[in-house]
Amino acid sequence: MNDIADTEKDVAAQEERLVFSTFSEDDAWDLGQRLVGRALTHEAKVVINIRTPNRTLFHAALPGSAPDNDMWARRKSNVVFHFHRSSYAIELEHRRKGRTIGPEIGLDLKDFADHGGSFPVRIKGAGVFAAITVSGLASADDHGLIVAVLEAYLAQ
Repeated sequence: MNDIADTEKDVAAQEERLVFSTFSEDDAWDLGQRLVGRALTHEAKVVINIRTPNRTLFHAALPGSAPDNDMWARRKSNVVFHFHRSSYAIELEHRRKGRTIGPEIGLDLKDFADHGGSFPVRIKGAGVFAAITVSGLASADDHGLIVAVLEAYLAQ
């Protein structure tokens, strides 16, 4: 298998494994704080956002992040809500297929970005409820930050 296909397989396994039984505002706050802590430890200049399609549950703009990171976070989380998959999974699929977000697939670049860093909050038996997004690092690193925190959180 090639690198993209291997990574796609790994991301699909993460999405299948990292599923919540319930998700509340308290969970969003706790996860957000954990993401902030991990980002600060790594001196990551990122924005962290957890939201439903119509409500922000957690938001933090860490030192060194820029307003542009807020826009990227919104665009990446829109990908999660549209495809019900992580934005990194969509980035990898599009890279493998030689396409990207744009009019040819009916999505506007102003509102959608197929770059890693947004992960679905999937509730078992109910589907995608929210998106956890990190913006400011490379795609794989934004994605990896979220996955590392989710793995520890859901292992409790």
